[in-house]
Amino acid sequence: MTGETAGWVRVSGAKIYWETAGNPAGTPVLYLHGGPGAGLGQGYRTRHDASKFWTIGLHQRGCGKSVPTVQDDLGSLPANTTQALIEDIEAVRRTLGIDKWIVTGASWGSTLALAYALQHRGRVHGVALMAVTTTSRDEVQWITEGVGRIFPEAWAEFSSQAKLRPGERVVDAYARRLAGPDREDAEAAALGWDRWESTHISLDPLWQPGPMFDDDRKRMTFAILVTHYWSHDAFLPDGQAIMERVHELNGIPGYLIHGRKDVSGPVITPWTLHQRWEGSRLTVVENDGHGGPESLAALVDAVEDIAAGLPRADGQEA
Repeated sequence: MTGETAGWVRVSGAKIYWETAGNPAGTPVLYLHGGPGAGLGQGYRTRHDASKFWTIGLHQRGCGKSVPTVQDDLGSLPANTTQALIEDIEAVRRTLGIDKWIVTGASWGSTLALAYALQHRGRVHGVALMAVTTTSRDEVQWITEGVGRIFPEAWAEFSSQAKLRPGERVVDAYARRLAGPDREDAEAAALGWDRWESTHISLDPLWQPGPMFDDDRKRMTFAILVTHYWSHDAFLPDGQAIMERVHELNGIPGYLIHGRKDVSGPVITPWTLHQRWEGSRLTVVENDGHGGPESLAALVDAVEDIAAGLPRADGQEA
């Protein structure tokens, strides 16, 4: 029997919205959205065979239908960390009575998926990721500064409007302003951030001209959370960075799917992860950028492959 359900789970300082689709008796598949702060779309619900899989999504802390939204409670921002998001995921898992699941994610969601798997290896059947990131300082430096070598005109405007203080990186300046008490200045910073995001993805084959967000509140939520996480190296301190620890996932099926034309997040990141993660599989999609139809198809196939290797109740493989 298939269907959709939704609800909230109360955690420390927030209520996390979750939703499910498909067969509750099927293999659970968790989807972690990008951003941070982008929220769930609709397409992920129908991505996997509804008769075989139970697909679970959640709006990460501070965005979407989870409450409070970060811009309505800026005082909660310091508590919005990767570790808190991992605890939120666990709260959803326990609420739904899931023992283990296949964990999937896209973009920032891939960072969160890897961090979750490293902390809760025993709850993960396998990991399937698209538009792979680890949100390392090097990756953030590239997307906020280095890629300006390709778009020097836009980056000159982006950086000049950052209102840098001595010693600040561009991302630090925007994070400070977006979380600051001057909300008019925060709105200006959100617009500047949106323009830069729209620029550095403009070489993606699926790019559409215009702003990333037409909705003021969604734009602000996204900008606050992205800069908050990027400015703090994804709250993965020394010794906890994903690239340094990914070998701990040896033995867990891992699928890394990435577009060759992803200028914002070059393929060097999944390639390096693949070198350090024994048994992982790297798929470089030549015609895709930061996601795309071929990448989505490969993600669906990866989930099918992971599920096919799981033991059945009779002790045989599926």
